[in-house]
Amino acid sequence: MNLDGTAPRASTDEPPFAEAELPWNHPLARALSRLGRRLKRGDRRRPWILDAAVTAVVALLFCLPDLVHDGDGRHHPFDTEFTQPTLPGTLALQAGLVLPLLWRRRRPFLAFSVITAVLILQLALGVWLRADVAVLIALYSLVLHGELRRLPVACAVAAGALGLVALRLPSEVHVLDALFFLFSTITAAVALGLAVRIRRGQLAVLRDRATRLEVERDQRSRLAAAAERTRVAREMHDIVGHNLSVIITLADGGAYANDHAPERGKQALLLIGDTGRQALGELRRMLGVLREQTPAPSEPELSPQPGIGDIDALCERIRAAGPVVVHRSSGDLGGLDRGVQLAAYRIVQEALTNALKHGGPGTRVDLRVGVDEALLRIDVHDTGPGVGVGTRAGTGAVNSRPHDEQGHGIPGMRERAALYDGTVVAGPGPDGGWTLRATLDPTPPAGTGPAASAVTGGAA
Repeated sequence: MNLDGTAPRASTDEPPFAEAELPWNHPLARALSRLGRRLKRGDRRRPWILDAAVTAVVALLFCLPDLVHDGDGRHHPFDTEFTQPTLPGTLALQAGLVLPLLWRRRRPFLAFSVITAVLILQLALGVWLRADVAVLIALYSLVLHGELRRLPVACAVAAGALGLVALRLPSEVHVLDALFFLFSTITAAVALGLAVRIRRGQLAVLRDRATRLEVERDQRSRLAAAAERTRVAREMHDIVGHNLSVIITLADGGAYANDHAPERGKQALLLIGDTGRQALGELRRMLGVLREQTPAPSEPELSPQPGIGDIDALCERIRAAGPVVVHRSSGDLGGLDRGVQLAAYRIVQEALTNALKHGGPGTRVDLRVGVDEALLRIDVHDTGPGVGVGTRAGTGAVNSRPHDEQGHGIPGMRERAALYDGTVVAGPGPDGGWTLRATLDPTPPAGTGPAASAVTGGAA
């Protein structure tokens, strides 16, 4: 109770009504829904059972009373206006009115035509039967299952036939009242058929939409998984490929220098250890982020992804392996988006790795990174072999330049550049060697930067 004696108010966070109070959650509604689903499944397997059941119910409700009254000698209420047929005639007319209901769903217009023809014949003979209600059932079935372009003709025929019935009624019943009642039954049958048909169409559209949404969801999941695999493969290639190339070059150079300058061999081994530890640390950070669950309290150590400011350290590692790297930069590079910086760093890393791998430790690499005319431009030129062969340090082994672009290097660079409306062009230089030129748009359209940053790696 509150201090003033009133009952405490219900929390505003609670819903205004309970979920169980909804009409469709009532046990009776759920039971009827289950029964309806079972009936639909049974009707799809054996549709003739429902048609036969409807025909039998109409015969029991509307045919049997006429036969019983004919046999007990009681007079029909409309005997003054309608004649009483014989028993065989009554059975024949009732069969013509009721039996066509067996194919009311498969051939609705045919069933309606037959029933209407029997009704007109019956009125011509001056007979009135309770089984005439089959006309309304046939009209309802025509609206629900037939072609709607035939509906105006069917309504006109039904209205004319029932109009004849109104004209034959006793004088105590006013013609206008009879017409109003009979035309109301026609309107009710047509409205009910249209309502059920529209509802079924809406449910079919909703089911189709749900199916298409499920297919689209599965497709998005597969595309997202493929994009994630591509991103992970690109990151693994950049990390592992670069560091392994440096390690291999240092190992070959150290083995070659071991016989002439043992101190250089020791220095190469130390550099190999540093490079390996750096590669292992980057792999651990990336794989730690990719894990869905990390046991507490040990969590992956997170650090920002490399940017343009880390290119100097990258050049130092390449210089330690032998090549001469000349790095020049211009423009405001530090203010660029982190995603653009990561893409530029990976492109430069791949270009220097290719120069080291295919040009050998004696090559010279000229690297220029700068912002020019609102574009980030990366130019890399090395003096190694352009197309054909390159010499591995200390071994004389032969490598082929990736001019066929079948590896992951150049396609990966182009994918990164394309995220920022950029291009990558690589090929033999005019004066020999190998040249790579990349351009990126550092100011992509709104909404592209974060997405591109996520694809290129974000923070690992």
